[in-house]
Amino acid sequence: MIPITIRELASIMKGTAVGDGDISAEAKFQFDSRAVKPGDIFLALRGERADGHNFIEDALSHGAALSIVSQPVSGSHILVDDVMHAVTLAASHLRSTLKDLHVIGITGSQGKTTTKDMLYSILSQEGATVAAEGSFNNDLGVPLTLLRCTPSTKYCIVEMGARHGGDISALARIAAPNVGAVLKVGNAHIGEFGSQEKIAAAKGELISALQPGATAILGTYDSFTPKMATVDGVQRITFGETHSCAVRAADIEFRGGHAHFDLVTPEGREPVELRVLGLHQVANALAAAAIAHALGVNIQRIASALSMHETSSKWRMEIHEGNEMLLINDSYNANPESMEAALRTLILLTQERGGRSWAFLGTMHELGPQSSAMHSEIGALASKLGIDHLVAIANKDYLANLPQSSMSTHYFSSVDGAREILREFEAGDVILVKASRAEHLEVLADHITGMWNTSEGERI
Repeated sequence: MIPITIRELASIMKGTAVGDGDISAEAKFQFDSRAVKPGDIFLALRGERADGHNFIEDALSHGAALSIVSQPVSGSHILVDDVMHAVTLAASHLRSTLKDLHVIGITGSQGKTTTKDMLYSILSQEGATVAAEGSFNNDLGVPLTLLRCTPSTKYCIVEMGARHGGDISALARIAAPNVGAVLKVGNAHIGEFGSQEKIAAAKGELISALQPGATAILGTYDSFTPKMATVDGVQRITFGETHSCAVRAADIEFRGGHAHFDLVTPEGREPVELRVLGLHQVANALAAAAIAHALGVNIQRIASALSMHETSSKWRMEIHEGNEMLLINDSYNANPESMEAALRTLILLTQERGGRSWAFLGTMHELGPQSSAMHSEIGALASKLGIDHLVAIANKDYLANLPQSSMSTHYFSSVDGAREILREFEAGDVILVKASRAEHLEVLADHITGMWNTSEGERI
């Protein structure tokens, strides 16, 4: 936040101030009263399940200096017509005030959070950096991320997600990014949009919003992203694994579950040894490198930061070892592209360890009318790749129309039911657990690691 008085903030939010005083630059906007720290600003948001106005007293007890509300309450507050809109107005004002702030917008069907985390590892060594927390990428998350910036912040990294056309345009108007990156157009949320073409149009809104002097970072992992149009005066930087890309990976190797490659930019060539799991992480690392390159970070510092980066987002390709087995917990999210990447990683790790591969797969959500076919295609891919055991949980589409192969298939109607097959694990096995977040397969992953720490686990 920027230092400001309550009455000044009320004017920006087009609201009415009740109370007076100053708001410090360290104050944070919070919508969960339990997270409030002394001096913070509480947002009384109304949701489907709860009304933030019912938690004003709790926020005050935690030290809230101010509440943003849409009805009169106790304590110092700003009364507005719409709390969400008020937050947007505050974020837009802050963005226009911090003239030296570099804002980076990242979107794409997959890899946004990992790329954001990698970029944070690079930029935080170059100056004060604020990054979206978790996958905070919507009409609340983007403004709140911006509002964490202070006059000393050099970089702000925001993720931009979309459920409908126009969502990213609206976020870009608030953030006014200096750099906009589209990673890849895939099938995530195809149930909402209806086609990849419409997904591409939605993601392309970020690139269309860039103003002269800004930079567009474009992945080359699909046919749509490299063709996204920019206005005159916007620099274009492509990233990928071909010689035509301005930022690329050369001599890629996969060892111990991690990618090793040479990062090539117009500056030169430097080795990178990733610590995050999976060959597909090369694309995310290249995206982060291309953004950092556009911001003037030298290649040696980029390569060093990427090589030191470790995953910080929960349930994304987490590795756990126990009882001479390996578990890949990737239960945070799933779409056809990320599912394929996870299966390929599973096979490579299994080949290195010499055991058997187990894929516990739950439903991929928001795929629309094509959902059954896409789940079936993933099942067929598992067979083609040589997965030893495919375990479908609450979705039989994975097992439909499978080609003949040596792959063993299993079906369970629930996570609890799938526990019975865990006794078949053997030393050397590699296990993948993956589904959309709503399927709660992290419960199964936790059960597996829990078994390793008990006498029961020692027998499997």
